[in-house]
Amino acid sequence: MAREIWFNAFDMNCVGHIQQGLWTHPRDQSHRYAELRYWTDYAKRLEAGLFDGIFLADVVGINDVYGGGNAAALRGAVQVPVNDPMMLVPAMAAVTEHLSFGITANLTYEPPFLFARRMSTLDHLTNGRIGWNIVTGYLDSAAKAIGLDTQAAHDDRYDLADEYMEVMYRLWEGSWEDDATVFEREKRIYADPSKVHKIRHHGRQYRIDTVHLCEPSPQRTPVLYQAGSSTRGRQFAATHAECVFVNGQKIEGVKGIVDDIRARAGEYGRRADDVKVFVGATIVTGRTEKEAREKFEDYRAHASAEGALVHAAASLGIDFAKYDLDEPIETGRSAAIVSNVEAMTRTAGPQWTKRKLLEQMVLGSRQAPMVGSAEQIADRLVTWMDEAGVDGFNLSRTVVPECFDDIIELVIPILQERGLYKTDYREGTFREKLFGSPRLPDRHVAAGYRAAG
Repeated sequence: MAREIWFNAFDMNCVGHIQQGLWTHPRDQSHRYAELRYWTDYAKRLEAGLFDGIFLADVVGINDVYGGGNAAALRGAVQVPVNDPMMLVPAMAAVTEHLSFGITANLTYEPPFLFARRMSTLDHLTNGRIGWNIVTGYLDSAAKAIGLDTQAAHDDRYDLADEYMEVMYRLWEGSWEDDATVFEREKRIYADPSKVHKIRHHGRQYRIDTVHLCEPSPQRTPVLYQAGSSTRGRQFAATHAECVFVNGQKIEGVKGIVDDIRARAGEYGRRADDVKVFVGATIVTGRTEKEAREKFEDYRAHASAEGALVHAAASLGIDFAKYDLDEPIETGRSAAIVSNVEAMTRTAGPQWTKRKLLEQMVLGSRQAPMVGSAEQIADRLVTWMDEAGVDGFNLSRTVVPECFDDIIELVIPILQERGLYKTDYREGTFREKLFGSPRLPDRHVAAGYRAAG
């Protein structure tokens, strides 16, 4: 039986997310990002179209590497202004029943005790439809915003993350037993104190001596996403992640990452199908190839080369403003997103130039778009699944909402006809839809921190 394709809308609570400059298109509605109605209508549209979820990115700093300052980012709305993604979820959940929500949160700057409560609260309010995209950050501006001189080194951030996850598992899985809540009105007992356990953790980075403030939510631990594909990031994903988000321009490069993560997961006693992989994709489609090409050229006229360079400079840790078009670019050892540097090297070769980079940024990002008729797009998606071993796609917005309307109206029906896309939602929590169980399996590292009883 053919595997089912999974779709997440990939967005951010801001004006300019990935495809820089497309907010200037006259039909684009992303400037309404601060209106609650914009997001509730968005959620209803995605659920009516049978999207699996919306994956919300986030940054807690400003893209200030390009030109050594933030002026270009502010001019072009390059992920600034940006609002908190978590605030959107209860409103979107209230107008939907099945749509899931993947929320990016940077653990480097989130006290684990308070963050555990916020995520448990969202899991309760959404009836188990919440996921957490675990990130460790890549912007020095974020570190400076909370009083640090600079961010920690790349691999050190993952060491911190491993300990952070231990604390989170202790709180989510180990503090309250499943039957701790008794709700006996006559006896005036809401929770059985003998079944609520204090968590004590005295580690290198964190000291915790408390009970989790929330009773068990439908999933306890939210569905765990992770988006790092560096060598250290893959090790972290193999240990913790249920869903891995990868980017890459070439199928063979992504396949290597997917195979490596799943092999590493096996070393931790996990099964290959315990990890679902989503690849980032940008789609411009129409009823015919000609219609899609015309739409692409229309979009392309609004893309911002400067905005694309501003975003790339921050995520790669390189100030492209210092280089002429054909001057060789020195990548060095970046403290930003190491996997992005590696992916760029696979695509552009070991010797980059700004011209080579700009040639790929046709829609304002380093993510090369898929352009074609709905049939051609369906074929491309299936090829990615078959040859790279991915399970689904995080579909980056271009001109919103029409970019997702095109997927819903044109591409999904073709995939359904081929038996590759659902015709209705499964019941249950986010994790049940993905894996068939509301809780993490016993073979996951979190199981070792579960409360007895």
